[in-house]
Amino acid sequence: MSDLPPHDSSAPDDPERDPLGLFEEIVEAETDRDPDLAVIAAGSRTLRTQGHDGRQADVSARPADPEVDKALREVETELAGRWGETKLEPSVDRIAALMDVLGDPQRAYPSIHITGTNGKTSTARMIEALLSSFDLRTGRYTSPHVQSVTERISLDGAPISAERFIETYNDIKPYIEMVDGQQEYRLSFFEVLTGMAYAAFADAPVDVAVVEVGMGGSWDATNVIDGDVAVVTPIDLDHTDRLGETPGEIAVEKAGIVKQDSTVILAQQPVDAAQVLLKKAVEVNATVAREGLEFGVVARHVAVGGQLLTLRGLGGEYEEVFLPLHGAYQAHNAAVALAAVEAFFGVGAAHAERLDIDTVRKAFASVTSPGRLEIVRRSPTVVLDAAHNPAGARATAEAVSEVFDFSRLIGVVGASGDKNVRELLEAFEPIFAEVVVTQNSSHRAMDADELAGIAVEVFGDDRVQVEPRLDDALEAAITLAEEEGEYAGGGVLVTGSVITVGEARLLLGRG
Repeated sequence: MSDLPPHDSSAPDDPERDPLGLFEEIVEAETDRDPDLAVIAAGSRTLRTQGHDGRQADVSARPADPEVDKALREVETELAGRWGETKLEPSVDRIAALMDVLGDPQRAYPSIHITGTNGKTSTARMIEALLSSFDLRTGRYTSPHVQSVTERISLDGAPISAERFIETYNDIKPYIEMVDGQQEYRLSFFEVLTGMAYAAFADAPVDVAVVEVGMGGSWDATNVIDGDVAVVTPIDLDHTDRLGETPGEIAVEKAGIVKQDSTVILAQQPVDAAQVLLKKAVEVNATVAREGLEFGVVARHVAVGGQLLTLRGLGGEYEEVFLPLHGAYQAHNAAVALAAVEAFFGVGAAHAERLDIDTVRKAFASVTSPGRLEIVRRSPTVVLDAAHNPAGARATAEAVSEVFDFSRLIGVVGASGDKNVRELLEAFEPIFAEVVVTQNSSHRAMDADELAGIAVEVFGDDRVQVEPRLDDALEAAITLAEEEGEYAGGGVLVTGSVITVGEARLLLGRG
């Protein structure tokens, strides 16, 4: 953006200042501009202010205390110096060694373990809400984060504080270094975070942990737990270079979280994936509940702010359940989450009665899932969705068509270079009037020009615009959506990557 407020060396670029305060100051300075575009400009300035040492900008709100902020940056820098999440050595030896020297904190509480291709984080958040509503103290570990690394480790439904994140890291740092010195490869970024989560949960202490795998299952770092309940959300093609070329091959890895005598909650699966998962369940004497047979969605109706569901659980039907999330896939996630919690409480095995219906309704009504069909602005409506693979994109496109009545929808797409970008774009082609291709600040981001080349093949040259900077892309998309007039019903969908969505949230004032 070319018309940002004049530079003031005493304000925006002072690294000790609170970025949220900077954000508000910049918005106020933009009084002569369209409010939506002024907010984007402010977010853009804030993103650049928070950048450091040439690394990816931290798009989360920083701690207000400068000393805490400094300490958190030091931890982030140390974590960033380890193997990233895309560099893997398929083994749980290192994380098992860390758990051993920490005294196996992951065995201090029961757990629900979640794998699958799409829907894991939303399902985890629903499970957490249900358990919390039944007065259990929860720990939740999910990935990737939308804006702050602290989001990955939650206690009682909220990300741990920066202070607690720093304290947890420093507490286990000597043990991390001990294991590093004993192993062929140092612990990775994800392995260290997993160790931190399990230690934080034991220290809290939690009554139950809800844990999402990072990738796969068998050799994922989270798989040093023995989940009482294993949840498998729908399996589709993603990370095929590491997990397999077919759903059945991918299911082999994901079946690794199914443990001896556990209960397995299976979302609807491709036939070859279901066969693999059922075979593994038989081998370890696990009890299986399948969506569409033992549980499922009986009815769903679009409602203001979400949808009204009737769910069939393991203990009976649950009517008039309001879920403040959009899309059929979220209804199916809700059915899976409900069955998982029922199984955890022994419904269908120890007893047959359903859970308290009012408590279930209250729990689902409280669920949030940032970056999943999240409306962040109006006039025009701007929606964020973290779909980053073809299956996720197809589900999002279907949900957008069902929920919104856009006369003209503009896409803003910034994707990672290791994804099946062509099929992702093809999924959105029927609903996008035009697409603005861009890139986020991650080193994994696909170059905007490379992405544009694929987009032109899918959409045609006249429907593609290239804006390498995300702030410029958002401004261009909003302008395009407004071309038909203020009341014409234009909208913007920002998608393609969790990182793109996280950065867009800050740019649009939701950071």
